Amino acid sequence: MDESGGDSGSVATPVQQRAHEAWRIYQHYLDKTTPHANYRWIGTLVVALIYCLRVYYIQGFYIIAYGLGIYLLNLLIGFLSPLVDPEAGGVSDGPTLPTRGSDEFKPFIRRLPEFKFWYSMTKAFCIAFLMTFFSVFDVPVFWPILLCYWIVLFVLTMRRQIAHMIKYKYIPFSFGKQKYGGRSSSGSRAD
Repeated sequence: MDESGGDSGSVATPVQQRAHEAWRIYQHYLDKTTPHANYRWIGTLVVALIYCLRVYYIQGFYIIAYGLGIYLLNLLIGFLSPLVDPEAGGVSDGPTLPTRGSDEFKPFIRRLPEFKFWYSMTKAFCIAFLMTFFSVFDVPVFWPILLCYWIVLFVLTMRRQIAHMIKYKYIPFSFGKQKYGGRSSSGSRAD
């Protein structure tokens, strides 16, 4: 302990204070993007397009693209999977998917929420883009083999995921589903 009675190890340096303040500002703007899903995804598509154009024009960094593809496939599986897997048979405190027609309806809760899916995907594209500026990551590979292997992996993984969705009768998307609203305030009351 120092003379002021505080722990001397807890004193933040000016660099740590500035880093913390920068992180708070970053988190503030990240939080402000939460309700704007369409704009977030458009921004991610722009970042992905820039990354793809860079890899195409450089004609290299295919191993980075392959690693990015595997990571994105992993994120997609988490996004399409329920929080509690009915196959695991584990007891859960939270809601689970109905497995029989007589079961009570429970909403689909993703293992990887949409915001975290978007954020992880965008970070992955940014990191992969930055890696294209360092020649150490440009490992020479025969890219058609990597592409074929990734396509086979994608097809097999998605086939298994779709079979799981059919078996347990869940759809991880909300478009086309009936939406229920609250009471309408413009309705008239018969007295």
